[in-house]
Amino acid sequence: MDNGTILVVGGAGYIGSHTVRALADAGRRVLVLDNLSEGHREAVTRCPLITADIHDCAALNKVFTEHTISAVMHFSAFAYVGESVANPQKYYHNNVSSTLNLLSAMLSYGVKYFIFSSSCATYGNPQYTPIDETHPQSPINPYGATKFMVERIVADYHNAYGLNYMCLRYFNAAGAHPDGATGESHRVETHLIPLILKTFTGENQQIQIFGNDYDTPDGTCVRDYIHVCDLADAHIAALSALLAGAESCCVNLGTGKGVSVKKMISACEEVVGKKAPVVAAPRRAGDPSILTASNALAFQTLGWKPRYTDIREIIATAWNWEQHRRY
Repeated sequence: MDNGTILVVGGAGYIGSHTVRALADAGRRVLVLDNLSEGHREAVTRCPLITADIHDCAALNKVFTEHTISAVMHFSAFAYVGESVANPQKYYHNNVSSTLNLLSAMLSYGVKYFIFSSSCATYGNPQYTPIDETHPQSPINPYGATKFMVERIVADYHNAYGLNYMCLRYFNAAGAHPDGATGESHRVETHLIPLILKTFTGENQQIQIFGNDYDTPDGTCVRDYIHVCDLADAHIAALSALLAGAESCCVNLGTGKGVSVKKMISACEEVVGKKAPVVAAPRRAGDPSILTASNALAFQTLGWKPRYTDIREIIATAWNWEQHRRY
């Protein structure tokens, strides 16, 4: 089982492409399936890429028929919270219905190992921080709800069909590969670090601070930023654990450290050596004051801990990418 191909669905996207590189570095045979609606063909350089949509059952059957798949990593999801509120049908159709197609194909072809790209959005507004995996899950938007639904589905499939799974709940993914070959490139950029850095390149006029009266030390929201290569490493660790017989579970992936919006702007200014044009803006609905992770379970179950613990290191990789982006 360990010698088969790892199918990476959504492997041309931000986190998926970094994980594909980590899999290749680990000597795994990899096949990427991506419809390229959000991903980039240029991000997949070391393994075959099949351009198809997992809503296409015929295309899925072809993949599983023609390749010996031993495990599936699933990154393919729409992930814009605001868009999910405005157009929930798009999110339930893609993030839930299409995932059911993928799981159905896995069952049909006897593939029993599944690693799912989940999110801290499944928790909703935190009752306490840092958030651990026993925290109640009560998503407050359709995006978070779709991730929560898939977690429930795979748990039911585990009980009924013997599907072995790891659901990895990311906090705020950030940064780029240190060599600058892969990085963050979204159709609509919503992540704080690239938004700040784009003010230095001239692509953005200013950076908005949405609310400065939160119950935090400087009044701005606090988030847990985890480097994309650390997320990729966690997927490799999760795969190894599952193949070695580990129990199926859900784990948080974060640093356990919070960085406020103001501190992030200051850190970006320090790394780049420029001042960012900042403007105040009203709070956004549904933004919690603080979101930080407890990553103790990830260390306990996967032997994983983040390598990038200084936010300036994360920013430096992102800035290198922004200056020399390839797609």
